[in-house]
Amino acid sequence: MSLKSFQLNLVNLRPWLTLLAVVWLLASLGLGWLVNSLLIIVGLLLLAPVIAFFGFRWWLQSNLVADQCPVCKHEFTGLNNSQLQCPNCGEQLLVQNSHFRRFTPDGTIDITAIEVPSQSLED
Repeated sequence: MSLKSFQLNLVNLRPWLTLLAVVWLLASLGLGWLVNSLLIIVGLLLLAPVIAFFGFRWWLQSNLVADQCPVCKHEFTGLNNSQLQCPNCGEQLLVQNSHFRRFTPDGTIDITAIEVPSQSLED
């Protein structure tokens, strides 16, 4: 057997020797950690969508606001702490503290008109 044929045989055996070394290392450590980690990963993959569904549902219940437009009294929904437009009258609205209020730029004074019956003015 020549040196060249021995080197060729060694090159052909290299992947098998590597596999044997990995198997020997895993056998000496034990495979319990591998099975446990696979079970944990599968469990997380099964639980993650359920947790995400209930988490999103809780977030939506705490942030979804159903109220009336202060201008036209049209009832619709919006997300808390956001700015939106009334679908009925087109008024710009802010959603704050679970209520809709008119959007007024800085420096604008917003007033609320009160209807007074004419008979009370005469008295």
